[in-house]
Amino acid sequence: MITKQQYVQYLISTPVNYTCTNLANHLEGTSHDTVNDYLRREKHTARQIWELAEPLINDRPGSYLIADDSVQDKRHSRVMELVKRQYSGNAHGLVKGIGIVNLVHSDGTDHYPIDFRVYAPEVDGLTKNEHFRDMLREAYRKKGIQAQTILFDTWYAASDNLKFIHRLGKTFVTTLKENRRISLSPKDGYLRLDQIEWTPERLRYGVEVKLKEVPFKVRLFKVVATNGDIEWVITNRAPGSIDTRVVRDENKVRWAIEQLHRELKQLTGIEKCQCRKQRAQRNHFACCYQAWFSLKAMAKKMKATLYKVKNSLWSDYLRDELRNPRIPIYQPA
Repeated sequence: MITKQQYVQYLISTPVNYTCTNLANHLEGTSHDTVNDYLRREKHTARQIWELAEPLINDRPGSYLIADDSVQDKRHSRVMELVKRQYSGNAHGLVKGIGIVNLVHSDGTDHYPIDFRVYAPEVDGLTKNEHFRDMLREAYRKKGIQAQTILFDTWYAASDNLKFIHRLGKTFVTTLKENRRISLSPKDGYLRLDQIEWTPERLRYGVEVKLKEVPFKVRLFKVVATNGDIEWVITNRAPGSIDTRVVRDENKVRWAIEQLHRELKQLTGIEKCQCRKQRAQRNHFACCYQAWFSLKAMAKKMKATLYKVKNSLWSDYLRDELRNPRIPIYQPA
């Protein structure tokens, strides 16, 4: 018999190998089948993530909700449920894996996941955009979240999502793909983004535009990075309450979710589980989030990064090995 506490502790403690076999080899009285049975038997859900996050978040109207998805790489899997070819932003193309849509709360400084959904249209018939709207609906109507601004990237900037957020009475700040067309006025028709004339005033305060299939106007900003890269950012925030500097700062807040994705993959082994059944994968994901919360709590206590906390587990071992190596360097006689 293995408990959730033992499995989460294993995810926190192991440096690179997150397999059932490795846990069985290091936990007395446990076999590979015992670990596998645990993952297939339990039913951990995203609701438990909210129970961890609720007492920690600094929720207020000035806070943010951030949404994005991450693909757990399963390119070598042959027979594993939930695995499908899907687009990955990191890979900039289609990859074989399991998609997870995350919703993160940020006060502008600190961030915590508050919900997630596994992308499995063959199971529940839902798209990533539908998961996105479901999580927002639950965040505001059931969780009572106060954050007024929602940040997300081009994938979720579909007209249905923009209209949904506007109906909620919330503010969105998102990016547009270069091929999205906008209208400055009825007589101009719809233009490419690069056809807009950008005066100094527009560069600072943005320009009011109309999007196809969106019944309200939005403000468009051209944000130019130091390396010359351009991001096209839109928001439904009232004119006069936002400028390019604010947009740039809020775009930086959005990157907190990318940090979460990296930490989950590199520090908790979220994409390393090789169990074939979807229930086992879902339980593994939920345990990985709890492992992340545990590392985060220690990181705040130590005033360090999650990476430093994880690496500190092995610092004493490395010092001992350097002083008294158990495997001496081979040298010919």
